[in-house]
Amino acid sequence: MPRPNIIGANKVSVENLGLANSDGSPTDALERMDSLAREANRVTGIEQDKYPKVVTTAVTLRLAFQTIGIVYGDVGTSPLYVFDSIFPNGISVHKTADLLGATSLIIYTLFLITFIKYVFIVLRGNDRGEGGTFALYSLICRYANVSLLTKHNPEDRELSGFKLEEDEAKYKKPSRVRRLLESSSTAQTLLVIFTLLGTCMVIGDGVLTPSISVLSAVVGIKVQASSLSQGTIVGISVGILVALFCLQRFGTDKVAFLFAPCVFVWFLMIGSIGVFNICKHEPGILRAFNPYYMYDYFKANKKNGWIGLGGVVLCITGTEAMFADLGHFSVPAIQIGFTSIVFPSLLAAYLGQAAYLFKNPDAIGSTFYKSIPGKIYWPMFIVAVIAAVIASQAMISATFSIIKQSLALGCFPRVKVVHTSERFTGQIYIPEMNWLIMILCIIVTAGFGNTTQIGNAYGICVVAVMLVTTTLLTIIMLMIWRTNIFLVLAFALVFGSVELLYFSSVLYKFKDGGWLPLLFAGVFLAIMSVWHYGTVKRQEYEMKNKLPMNWVIGLGSNFGVVRVPGVGLAYTKLEVGVPAIFSHYITNLPAMHSVLVFVCVKYLPISSVPEAERFLFRRVGPKDFGMYRAIVRYGYGDTGDEHETFQSILLHHLKRFITSNSLQMEASATEDQAGQQLESSKLSIYPSNTSNVSCDSKGVCDEGIGAETELAFVERSIERGVVCILGQTELRASRDSSFVKGFLIDVAYSFLRKNSRESRLALNIPSERLLKVGMVNYI
Repeated sequence: MPRPNIIGANKVSVENLGLANSDGSPTDALERMDSLAREANRVTGIEQDKYPKVVTTAVTLRLAFQTIGIVYGDVGTSPLYVFDSIFPNGISVHKTADLLGATSLIIYTLFLITFIKYVFIVLRGNDRGEGGTFALYSLICRYANVSLLTKHNPEDRELSGFKLEEDEAKYKKPSRVRRLLESSSTAQTLLVIFTLLGTCMVIGDGVLTPSISVLSAVVGIKVQASSLSQGTIVGISVGILVALFCLQRFGTDKVAFLFAPCVFVWFLMIGSIGVFNICKHEPGILRAFNPYYMYDYFKANKKNGWIGLGGVVLCITGTEAMFADLGHFSVPAIQIGFTSIVFPSLLAAYLGQAAYLFKNPDAIGSTFYKSIPGKIYWPMFIVAVIAAVIASQAMISATFSIIKQSLALGCFPRVKVVHTSERFTGQIYIPEMNWLIMILCIIVTAGFGNTTQIGNAYGICVVAVMLVTTTLLTIIMLMIWRTNIFLVLAFALVFGSVELLYFSSVLYKFKDGGWLPLLFAGVFLAIMSVWHYGTVKRQEYEMKNKLPMNWVIGLGSNFGVVRVPGVGLAYTKLEVGVPAIFSHYITNLPAMHSVLVFVCVKYLPISSVPEAERFLFRRVGPKDFGMYRAIVRYGYGDTGDEHETFQSILLHHLKRFITSNSLQMEASATEDQAGQQLESSKLSIYPSNTSNVSCDSKGVCDEGIGAETELAFVERSIERGVVCILGQTELRASRDSSFVKGFLIDVAYSFLRKNSRESRLALNIPSERLLKVGMVNYI
């Protein structure tokens, strides 16, 4: 039977396809030949939640208790080293001004940055419950077309994760900030670099947190065992760190239920000891609530007071965790946990240590442990070590999560991601990064050997991430929230100036350890930038050299090769067109599966894509070609399935597509056909031919195949076996490329690709079902 005219397909009634507006006018139902229908992601029979789930007070309180162990372990262990970092050379002769001023700075830093900024402002900037640097960036990308990490098409914007949560009419007129970002490639590049810089600092934080937390906890043993050398203390700390990282592969699910009670006991103990020291040693320390003493501190210490800010800022280490871990809890839970338990306990602990130092100024160096009453020293030491390990565990887990997000958005070399819990998808383990971070932690702990220099490095990571958050949130206020400009200026000036002041102080200690996080950030930023650059160049080459549909159609339904029974899943980065590797394949291997599906796995700048909206399908070429395209969409927080599960779901959705496709065609067949020819670059979103024919045993389908016949043929093909076809392309710089481009592609990117995980492993493709097709692409 004659092949249907794919260029001039019959027009389908938009009313029967459900693509008409309320006034009867058709929507934008026609797309380019190689694009997917915007409505293809609508799955019949699945109702979306119309109302948000109601969280009871009991559930919120339970979540608030759990946040104590997961979110606040890092900031909770800061009293171990803050005063020692503020006064590394001891308290000066201005004892009263020093202690009252430093304590006042701690109080108002906690209040301004942690309590006001994060608890009541930053937590509002979540991306549908997800927090962190990538969440802020993805939120900006949802409201403005500025994403350089991943590209999304019009049909992607129909996803529920892309839809505006507030009044949509409010955003029809783009703001000036949005127009500036969308029109300036420089602004978009700076936005990406800023986001990646914040991500790199979080990774650096994942190295420094275990080092300073464990070392500062273990060093307290010298108070009761003064004969121990510093080398022994470092050795014990390294042993704990090695054990901590060796246990990562088992996951935290089995012991996570202990985190909250242990850290809760920690907060109760440091708060109680603080109250005890205030009452016993110096009740007058409560004068530190008067902000005047901050001025008195700087007046007495001048430059040294400014340098001391690098120690003060350590009291807010871990503050970013309450935003980064938001996806596991809720905003009210995190707010309740901080305001009811964490904040009061920390204030009491710092005030108590300051009160103790009033009577014992020589205790600087081991302030926390020397301020503990002797009878409870050993129980407190054990609890401190446990709390330090928990704080380290939380930061390690956060580092794994941020690397997984970077990997999903194409900014990090492929690594193995292991899911350690069947109940909680967010609990992951990355072996390569686990051992790398462990080695770096050992080097940092053994190399510096004291908490002062590690604290100098730690402070840069903390403040840098906060500056990134302040910048991104200011953009969100202007572009999305449409906050009053004076309030935005107040937010940016107040918090930005305070954080810049702290940042200048920690940078002053560059040679005393401050260089370390900048080195970490520089190395990781270079790795992420090179990988992203190579990935983008590869995709641009594939897009530029895709095969024209006229060439594919001209080959005929057999493509000039033997069509063998079975299903071929050809993985490609292309969302449109036929990849060039297809021509290479049929030229060198004159056989092709009877059913061929081009599979494109893409990640979008949203946190999650529901399975009901994940798959997009369409036909590639005429029906008798037996070719389909499937675009599989994930969010940066989604978890990929095992290949058997993924393959089963994909083929299930393919069969649903064939069925729904046929039903729509049958409905449209009852309407009058205008017979109008479409433009050569257009195609209706559903094939228009509905006559019935059959498929032969070799897999060649006649035109007008019916749904039942087509489904039966696909089922037979699946029974014959499914093979995954994966392109093994090698990217090389062309001879006329510049030296820089040649180095980036031929040396840096090539090195990262050779040492990263194989793409088949990243896609969970079993080797016995894999067919690789190699090519060399010159760019």
